[in-house]
Amino acid sequence: MSSLRLEVVSGASAGRSFDAELDVITIGRSEGNALALSDAHVSAEHARLVSSVEGFVLEDLESTNGTWLRRGDELHALGEGRRAATLAPGDVILLGGLDGEGTAIRVDFAIEQDLAQIVEVRPLSELGRVDGALAGGADRLKRLLQAMRDVASHDGLNETVTGIADAALSLVPRATHATVVLREDADTSPDAKTLGMVPVVTRVRGPEGPRAPEGRVAVTRSVVRKVIAERGAVLAADAPSETFSSESLLGASIRSTIGVPLWKEAEIFGVLQLDNRDAPAMFEAADVDALGALAVSASLAIANAQLIQRLSAARAELRKENQYLRGKERARSGEVQIIGESRAMTELLRQLDKVVDTRVSVLVEGETGTGKELIASAVHYRSKRRDKLFVAQNCAAFPENLLESELFGHKRGAFTGATDDKKGLFEIADGGTLFLDEVGEMPLALQAKLLRALQEGEIRPLGATQPKQVNVRIVAATNRNLESEVRAGRFREDLYYRLKVFPIQVPPLRDRRDDIGPLANFFLARYTREMAKPLLGFAQETLELLRAYDFPGNVRELQNEVQRLVIQADTDSVVTPELLSPRVRQIESVLLSANAAKGSLKEMVDQVERHILMDALREHNGNKTAAAKTLGITREGLHKKLKQLGIN
Repeated sequence: MSSLRLEVVSGASAGRSFDAELDVITIGRSEGNALALSDAHVSAEHARLVSSVEGFVLEDLESTNGTWLRRGDELHALGEGRRAATLAPGDVILLGGLDGEGTAIRVDFAIEQDLAQIVEVRPLSELGRVDGALAGGADRLKRLLQAMRDVASHDGLNETVTGIADAALSLVPRATHATVVLREDADTSPDAKTLGMVPVVTRVRGPEGPRAPEGRVAVTRSVVRKVIAERGAVLAADAPSETFSSESLLGASIRSTIGVPLWKEAEIFGVLQLDNRDAPAMFEAADVDALGALAVSASLAIANAQLIQRLSAARAELRKENQYLRGKERARSGEVQIIGESRAMTELLRQLDKVVDTRVSVLVEGETGTGKELIASAVHYRSKRRDKLFVAQNCAAFPENLLESELFGHKRGAFTGATDDKKGLFEIADGGTLFLDEVGEMPLALQAKLLRALQEGEIRPLGATQPKQVNVRIVAATNRNLESEVRAGRFREDLYYRLKVFPIQVPPLRDRRDDIGPLANFFLARYTREMAKPLLGFAQETLELLRAYDFPGNVRELQNEVQRLVIQADTDSVVTPELLSPRVRQIESVLLSANAAKGSLKEMVDQVERHILMDALREHNGNKTAAAKTLGITREGLHKKLKQLGIN
């Protein structure tokens, strides 16, 4: 072990020194750090030093104010893309700032230069051969097979490395201590030299079998370095001090040591080290061969345990992300309620309840801003699929090639830039609902793939050779007339009929004026809460003007209008008519020009409509077709209005 000394040369703890023989030294503001600093610019867990084969590695732990390394006149920043650097004696670590703004720590340590006297070396290519391992006869073979079985019986990483150390002690009776040293990866490390080798478990021989040591046991790093340098197993012998001067060997009274590499393919990721510290007893070449055979199974077991650990962590992260997304969608569905008391909305909700628990596709049609996505989410959250994901995609938001990848996914190398496999939204929404907004904008080539997904319940990612089965409820929406798009050849007729199994027409706000008041009050409550700005509500005349306005932008326009009103109004005041947008207040001038008498809202609106219709007919000399065109309605719509108002 390399002795380390840290001297704080600036900051609140200037003059303080820290001596340690630890494999990992954490630095930060929290009291749990090995070196705790009180400076405000130091993060709670700012940085750490990890013992490596060649000394120590400095790692920044994603600190808020940054970490730098000063070596002579050179200054290196540890940040995005490089969070680790190898330390040298005399380096200065700067935490939280430069030029006196941060905390400076001087580093000093001595690296063991003397190597143990090497008796035997077995390169990687020779490890695993059992001929030398069987020099002890049947008893050695029996112990070797049992050791391999013991190693293979563990699942978790901690259990696996402990089992390897115990198996090594069982396999080599002369050994008193077994230590597993593993590389501690730094994901952003610029090169392999900055990776620390850290002892993760030490086991000692006890009267009743292997046990944990009492206190800390230092590893012989000179042997670890030799194993990595030689890329093979090493047997180090005891020797007089003048010829064998590795301090850790002599200080621990070690009589002999074996270091065996743990590797995956050509990469050494750890070392299994056995020591004899009780009595003079030389390990033999057969012990090296036996441990080499064990190391083959041990290396595979550790690699598998690390892979399982990473997969478990990734799965846990995905589970948390999935729970977050579901929670977010549930919160969203609870926050965005369907507000509607009109006959049109009551009928719409009645239709929704009939279709929610079927598998048929739903086509939501309506003008921009009517709340088609809200209706689509209601289909999902009122159904038995509510515990799965509701995924929305605007088909007009991506060009054709990207939209196909977004919906169906792709395999690595399927096209330029496809560096990894990617799940499509169909896979992500499996078991739930996929909402395709602006489906009328989907290119014809993609419409064929969508049709297959609807008919067969299977998709094929870009670059894949095999299809995948999915169980997805499709809800589509459009503000286009899809029948016209079919006639124009811009939309597939078979897809149109497949999507329009159950059409839902969302009425525009002008056809559900009874809902304008409840919607306005709902948005008023939301924005006063968000802005922490209490208001006393709407003046009656304000609500009447809102109800009289046609809202071509529908619910979205009403929502924006109320948000603007909350910003305009004074705290604890009533929202009065003069705060309304000029386009909403235009109805006031129409009421005046129509000489509308005061009365109920319906009576005043009828008077205004009668005035507007008569004025349009006079302007066009009674030509109803021309008048309807000017008014922006159909001739049939004009006839209907005239009949309702009693105009012949």
